[in-house]
Amino acid sequence: MELELRHLKTVRAIADAGSLTRAATALGLAQPALSAQLKRIERALGGALFVRGRHGVRATALGELVLERSRIVLPAVTELQQEAARFARAPRTTERLRIGGTHGPLLGALLDRLAGVAPDARMTTCTSWSERELAGQLEEGRLDFALAGTCGTASPPGGEGLVWREVAVDPVFVMMPDGHPLADRAEVDLTDLADEEWACVPGDGCFGDCFTASCARAGFTPRRMYETDTASVVHLVQVGRAVGLCRATFPTTPRTVTRPLTGTPLTWRHLLGWHAATQRQDTATAVLAQARMAHASVAANSDSYTEWMSAHRVP
Repeated sequence: MELELRHLKTVRAIADAGSLTRAATALGLAQPALSAQLKRIERALGGALFVRGRHGVRATALGELVLERSRIVLPAVTELQQEAARFARAPRTTERLRIGGTHGPLLGALLDRLAGVAPDARMTTCTSWSERELAGQLEEGRLDFALAGTCGTASPPGGEGLVWREVAVDPVFVMMPDGHPLADRAEVDLTDLADEEWACVPGDGCFGDCFTASCARAGFTPRRMYETDTASVVHLVQVGRAVGLCRATFPTTPRTVTRPLTGTPLTWRHLLGWHAATQRQDTATAVLAQARMAHASVAANSDSYTEWMSAHRVP
């Protein structure tokens, strides 16, 4: 016999009543039937749960263990049932949005905008370094939308039925400590950074190869590249260990500056993806519009990016 929730409720009722007679009355059973059920439960659990005495029943050590666990399991199941009932009664207009994204400020800005225009939507998020992983989750139906990106004009992550639309294209900037000799320049030539060590966040696209190729065209090979999380990249830059590669929308950070590279040798294309078979076109169009507005707001918060756009007459 496999243990079921009703068996835990029976054990709990016997312990609360203090006797099989009173428990049988509370459960609406005959005492012989309850005694037989208790024996089956005890066989399933491998030992006696109660000791009978003159004044009723008392839990054994095994019984105390089962009761302790039931105090956790039973309320949790009750809460699950109540939450499921609330969810089932919720209006069908309540929308669920499962949104994935890579590192960077765009995901947060998009969530903020969606929360403003759809305050009743149930939103969950998933972040990953891997654009391919996000594409796989779209394909499997585990995400509704994903913010990903590609280097330059590279193709977006593949997947049958996936739709990708461009949100924006940003130049790739460099992040330097504010005391760096080149920090006061409006833009920095990649050649002038030939002796630097580098830091960036990881990914599974072609960005690393494109960066190496850009350095080769500038006449040097990067000395070292630290691939690590965003906070560690910032730390390496702040202490002067490395120069970071970042999107132009990277937020202002203490003790660092971001500067464009002369000639814009590297660009990053922001994309929003979804599965054509599972998303209504009007929903996808609305989320894409919000993503584009989110990018515009993030870009406007970057002084170095707004100066670059003004200098290059980007609307």
